[in-house]
Amino acid sequence: MLLNTGYDMPQLGIGTFMLMNHTAEQAVLEALKDGYRLIDTARIYGNERGVGKAIRKAMQEGLIRREDLFVTTKLWTSDYGHAEQAVDASLERLGLDYLDLMLLHHSQPYNDVTAYQGLESAMRKGKLRSIGLSNYYSADDFDRLVRQTEIHPAVLQNELHPFFQDPALVQYVRGTGTVMEAWFPLGGRGDHRKLLQQPLIQSIAAAHRASAAQVILAWHRQKGFVAIPGSSSRRHIAENIASAGLHLSENEMRQIDSLDTGRRFAAY
Repeated sequence: MLLNTGYDMPQLGIGTFMLMNHTAEQAVLEALKDGYRLIDTARIYGNERGVGKAIRKAMQEGLIRREDLFVTTKLWTSDYGHAEQAVDASLERLGLDYLDLMLLHHSQPYNDVTAYQGLESAMRKGKLRSIGLSNYYSADDFDRLVRQTEIHPAVLQNELHPFFQDPALVQYVRGTGTVMEAWFPLGGRGDHRKLLQQPLIQSIAAAHRASAAQVILAWHRQKGFVAIPGSSSRRHIAENIASAGLHLSENEMRQIDSLDTGRRFAAY
């Protein structure tokens, strides 16, 4: 996906939410071996050091170059008052000279504008290539921040999946030039079975001799979303990236579109 900053962001990556350092290191290294080039982490996940170790191992083994990767992390709300220092701390933990994308992790109206301005400053200094937002669920909230800042968000990372498609916000945000990214694209831990066992999705998967997860990820790709399914399973990591070879028909896309409930799984 071409971002408004001129950089390309892969449409499929690996998420690391709820993975401890050692597990995140193993999962990211496996993902890099399988061809993933987008890695998503966050300060609050507590695994930036593990992610960084995996990147360094892969580089030392000649599997990747830094310029081949797209690394995202997020600024936690308690760091909003000292954003630039938090950027430096994330870079140190990851062992990187720059980040491809840094997001404000949540809307926090009393100081998120100041935090975003800190990201803008870090971007101008070359520490960040692109900046954006996560967990902003209304056009008014999105606009509130955009009106008070200078660099338009490259990405908005929200909960998105067939049961929660948020079409009005997606259309609005895209119209401003911001790319939509889905965290928990398969429904998330504790809720993924509701999606993976949905009869229509299973029927489409059977018709393609694919897994339900592959069908959902193909739907995300064809909707134009970036998706970052999280997993520590070698089988699932390989299965997810194989979804790139699956194409759904227009009718199948419409059928999955009809599953939208308008309700999120998460409360944050």
